[in-house]
Amino acid sequence: MTQAEKLRNLLDKNQCHVMPCCFDALSAKLIEQEGYDLTFMSGFAASASRIGEPDLGLMSYGEVVDQASNIANATSIPLIGDGDTGYGNAMNVKRTVKGFARAGCAAVMIEDQLAPKRCGHTPGKAVVARDEAFDRIRAAVDARQELRENGGDILILARTDARHEHGLAEALHRAETFAKLGADIMFVEAPRSEAEMRDICSAVPLPNMANIVEGGETPDLPNEVLRDIGYSIAAYPLSLMASAMQAMVMCLRSMRQDQRPGRMDFAELRQRVGFDEYYQLSEKYASSARES
Repeated sequence: MTQAEKLRNLLDKNQCHVMPCCFDALSAKLIEQEGYDLTFMSGFAASASRIGEPDLGLMSYGEVVDQASNIANATSIPLIGDGDTGYGNAMNVKRTVKGFARAGCAAVMIEDQLAPKRCGHTPGKAVVARDEAFDRIRAAVDARQELRENGGDILILARTDARHEHGLAEALHRAETFAKLGADIMFVEAPRSEAEMRDICSAVPLPNMANIVEGGETPDLPNEVLRDIGYSIAAYPLSLMASAMQAMVMCLRSMRQDQRPGRMDFAELRQRVGFDEYYQLSEKYASSARES
């Protein structure tokens, strides 16, 4: 079963999947080890982790795809990649979709922000005109079809940020059109109330994704409520990154005071990184090594 097929099967279930978002291969491995069914490579977190810069379009297409490839190779659960605006015109969008498929992603997100994009919960973001937004999704869907004709596959997660600048009605119009163009998953970013979230899920006949940023504009609702509203995925893009940063800062401050803060013991650390599995698998080759 391909990663895209795994993701389709998950979305067919009548539940809202909690999706912690990763930023590198290790964080993705921890998500899988803790039993989650899927993950998303957060552009915010990946930019902070890889280049130490904010998510303002500073990471290049090549850097993003390379990060996605490392994550996909480290895990077996479906990975959704952040394709941002597609990195150019419609032809660039097609290349982006195919690149994420080759990297091992089950889905790729394409959005309608004006390049360079911004984090969906920060000031200054704007969206392109309708025609350009629709062309991006049309190109993404065409790339998906070309992949299928050649033995590949990927899902298209269409995102609109129009709510911020133009209101919910414009965001819903774009989302409904994205669905008609053939998108597989819908993401209307930054609704500001539970009522708006219900309007989104009622209007768009696709699996919908909620993006829960702690301290952001979207209400942080319990998973049971999100499922009742109609969401299929609840993404938490910054929870792991924020927790990791807080733990590292506290550790550094403790070390300055010549203290040793509580932390994961060395045995568990080795196990989670993969040392135990490596040694176990390498045993099958031990006899030939001794013979030689």
